[in-house]
Amino acid sequence: MKKKCIVMLSGGLDSRLAIKIMQEQGFEVLSLFFKLPVGTGCCDENCSFSFSQTHGVKLKIFDCTKKKLLDEYLSLIKKPKYKRGAGINPCIDCRIFMFKKAREFADKNKIDLIVTGEVLGERPMSQKRKAMDIIEDEAGLKGRLLRPLSAKLLEETEAEKKGLVNRKKLYNIEGRNRKNQMELAKKFNITYPTPAGGCLLCEKELIKRFNTLLKRNLNEDTINLIGVGRHFIINDIWIVLGRNEKENKIIEFIGKKYDLIIPEFMGPSAIILDKSNKKIKEKVNELIITYSKKGNLKNRKKFEKYKL
Repeated sequence: MKKKCIVMLSGGLDSRLAIKIMQEQGFEVLSLFFKLPVGTGCCDENCSFSFSQTHGVKLKIFDCTKKKLLDEYLSLIKKPKYKRGAGINPCIDCRIFMFKKAREFADKNKIDLIVTGEVLGERPMSQKRKAMDIIEDEAGLKGRLLRPLSAKLLEETEAEKKGLVNRKKLYNIEGRNRKNQMELAKKFNITYPTPAGGCLLCEKELIKRFNTLLKRNLNEDTINLIGVGRHFIINDIWIVLGRNEKENKIIEFIGKKYDLIIPEFMGPSAIILDKSNKKIKEKVNELIITYSKKGNLKNRKKFEKYKL
């Protein structure tokens, strides 16, 4: 029977390398991709699917932007057990959440080994040794979680002890410099996306917005607006204006279920996400004019106190 493992695939370089390392060790790989409502890094599910298909890997997507998984994810953001980062990012709690789901999936499919592309010391919150130990313990994965890029710096997993994984062919990469990973990418002949900021929870400028909106009833539609446009709370009513054509299209698509105002002149589309009235609609029309080419800086200052 062929050896099997699960690899947590973010789509970035490290997780792609983890897949290739496990394939080199003779494992059949099943990759798991978590689609999060606050961004998923430098690669989306389409990018991850393309890589998986190209390299002969099955892909399972956990869509955390909908239904029960969204509710669970929002709960951990609101009340994390462990500390936050510079934004409101509960990185340790987030990883525990994903690893628990991965363990449940692995148990259901009778797969013992779960693999990640984590590198010791690469991330300030979730990839320090203490944090990595906490995540492993809390997720119930002691001895089952292999981090092949840093494995020689960490304790042996059960798979290594049993000889299912050749520890000599694993690595001792540490820190934020990615030179070693880039060299491995050449060895395995793989391409990878440019690293980019992905998680909106890490954005310091969005702290006020998140803290305000998490107290409201976010749902499958409105969670997708957090990183889009200009946000205002006027008379306890949530209003979002687009900043460009792309954002206008997003607002107009979601706005089909809400009050949507599309100006006849060139300007931002607006969505009213709470029960509105004539007075609020007048305010929104004023906002649209203010943030179009017809507006001016003086008018914008008038609305700053409402802005998130």
